[in-house]
Amino acid sequence: MMNYSLGKGDLENWVVSDTAFSPDTLGKTESIMYLGNGYMGLRSTTEEPYLNETRNLLVSGTFNKFSEEEVTELPNVADITRLDIRVDGEHFSLELGKVEQYKKQLNLQTAELIRTFDWTSPSGKKLRFHFRRFVSLDDMHLIGMKINVESLTDDVQISFDSGINAQLTNTGSQHFHEGEKRIFNKRYIQLVQSTIESNIDVVLNTMHQIKINGIDVKEEPVMNMERRKVWVTHDFTLRPNDHLEVEKLSTVYTSRDKEFDKPDYTLDNLRKHSLNELKRSFEKGYEALFQSHKGAWKKKVWDVYDFEVNSEDPFDQLSLRFALYHLTAMTPAHDERMGIAAKALSGEGYKGHSFWDTELFILPFFTYSNPKVAKSLLKYRYHGLAGARKKATASGYEGAMYPWEAAWPTDGEVTPVWGAVDIITGEQTKIWSGFIEQHISSDIAFAVYQYYKVTGDQDFMDKYGYEMVFDTARFWISRLEWDEEKQEYHINDVIGPDEYKEHVNNNAFTNYMAHFNIKLAIFYYDKLKTENPKLLEELRDLLDLEKAYKKWKSKLTQIYLPKPREEDSVIPQDDSYLQLKKLDLTKYKQADKVGTLFSEYNLEQVNQMQITKQADVMILLYLLEQTENVFSKEIKKANFDYYEPKTTHDSSLSLSTHAIMANDLGKSELAYSLFRKASEIDLGPTMNSSDEGIHAASIGGIWQAAVFGFAGIRLIEGKLKINPSLPKHWKNMKFTINWKGQPISITITNAKLTIIPLHDKKIIFEVFGEDYETNKQMEIKLGSSQTITF
Repeated sequence: MMNYSLGKGDLENWVVSDTAFSPDTLGKTESIMYLGNGYMGLRSTTEEPYLNETRNLLVSGTFNKFSEEEVTELPNVADITRLDIRVDGEHFSLELGKVEQYKKQLNLQTAELIRTFDWTSPSGKKLRFHFRRFVSLDDMHLIGMKINVESLTDDVQISFDSGINAQLTNTGSQHFHEGEKRIFNKRYIQLVQSTIESNIDVVLNTMHQIKINGIDVKEEPVMNMERRKVWVTHDFTLRPNDHLEVEKLSTVYTSRDKEFDKPDYTLDNLRKHSLNELKRSFEKGYEALFQSHKGAWKKKVWDVYDFEVNSEDPFDQLSLRFALYHLTAMTPAHDERMGIAAKALSGEGYKGHSFWDTELFILPFFTYSNPKVAKSLLKYRYHGLAGARKKATASGYEGAMYPWEAAWPTDGEVTPVWGAVDIITGEQTKIWSGFIEQHISSDIAFAVYQYYKVTGDQDFMDKYGYEMVFDTARFWISRLEWDEEKQEYHINDVIGPDEYKEHVNNNAFTNYMAHFNIKLAIFYYDKLKTENPKLLEELRDLLDLEKAYKKWKSKLTQIYLPKPREEDSVIPQDDSYLQLKKLDLTKYKQADKVGTLFSEYNLEQVNQMQITKQADVMILLYLLEQTENVFSKEIKKANFDYYEPKTTHDSSLSLSTHAIMANDLGKSELAYSLFRKASEIDLGPTMNSSDEGIHAASIGGIWQAAVFGFAGIRLIEGKLKINPSLPKHWKNMKFTINWKGQPISITITNAKLTIIPLHDKKIIFEVFGEDYETNKQMEIKLGSSQTITF
């Protein structure tokens, strides 16, 4: 049972709790309470094992293919968290005996997992358990665990097995060769794994420090090894009020780590280095290491983003902190060769692959809040140009056609070909996204544009950005299809953001974004011709830009862009959508879980009805506003009113976009309702919503709904616009964004807006149609032009 109110005092609205153990709903807290630092993610399984658990330790970038018949995925690294505990010789489990005062908690402020409970054994002996765990943000290779057991009533025999267990798979696929196992000095345990196809070495080390009543235990453990497993066994006798304390520290290193991914790499050096680092950590101990980790979260996250919401409902503040926590834990900020997985590092869902989710739902947070990380994520896509070019060539096109699902940047397309069973035919469903969902190429171009406009990072554009925009524009110009009858270019046989509509022609989102991509390429070409002809010459030779430029100029105005209908201002989602059968979606939209539609219809049937999975035309209108204000508020309202009732929001990406648009249209109660639903996808009380992992893009969307929606922050024609409209029960909100290289503190109440340029550099911005500029603190009374500058 989820509880959000157990944080008290300084921890108010910082703690997510589960207060009722259930072996049937383990996936919820395993996912949403997972621990990570971008380098690795550790699913928060319990120490003692259960049948329905999913133990995952995922390390960014370590992709491997189990066989040629399967696609590459992040492999499940050996487990170091499991403890096989015995009480008086009997297997310990919370399914046996009596459990009281159970709490499993994630402290967002300190990024520590805590689990406590009192347990009475079947024989009547009462013990108190306290488990702690963290994945260090200070040392990205370090995992810390601490276990305390107290006997409350009787003498009791406690024993446990603990070590490194590589007898794990990715739902059946074994990605590792068995490597060497060692125990050094009867204390330090080491296990080596090597991926079977990508040949990545993984070295895990672990050790234990054990005390009873504060005194070190000197007895030597029993040492054990089996296939893919090495562990030690400790046995103790606890008398009433005795305290057993076990510290378990572990390190994870791979040959893909930047410091080792070099020509002179040797496994022996990796093993020695990783073991030495564990020994250094052991000298410090859990508490000191935890304090360093806690300090890193304060310095790198909470002090930087400085996000506060004063709401009558404390869940709102908690949900935004939850979002910031996970945006940090999921992001491989240490290495630009790695992207963000759709399930982050919290589970095996989507195989660790990156989608358009990153560019449109996660990257904006970093672009506005941590540009250094945003640049790293965009460089991941730059490194992916090789794979994108390979896919374009294989498909008969030119330029860079980005894969729908991406893994290691040079891998190219890694979308599985086959998916779930068809409920009507009983056959396996083909996944067409990897073949015809192509809008991701222009989504990435848009992300480059947005990053450049917000940050002004010219160095990035010169080295990476221009090439990405030019090569994606080359793809789109080769993708256009001439319609002789209508004398215009079409883009046929695609999937747009609405994945319930396959093999459609002229999806509005796809066409408009392709048009934007080509138009942007023309603009940048002309810009470089004047400002940096040397760079243009280099890119012209690399990409045959002179030929491409002529095609861009000649074809741009002939691309078909669906216009609003005269009778109702609705933009056709594609050529056929508005002619399809309508279906009342009320019961499906009100269902407790997504996808209930498919208990009655298959995808082919849904493809023939006016049913939309997620924001399609709506996200188009939202994005285009940041390039040029193409459509009026009346057109936006007409399309919102038409498409929202037909949208199931079965994609977790959908709610945040609709929340932003609803707020823009003055539908404040609906906007907050959608924001709340987005917040509850993972964090909410439903206990089966996150079994395969968290919804990373939705978590980015929580931040966007608050900042781009309620705070009204928007990039408009290259200028910062702030049009706040807070929910009625929000008294104020405060946060920091970056604009043109300067952090800007923004505080909003219902009465005023306070802007503080933290580096005292001039900032130009617009509030409700009026322009302002300042290099000092400025207060603007909302609803009035009156300003006060300090």
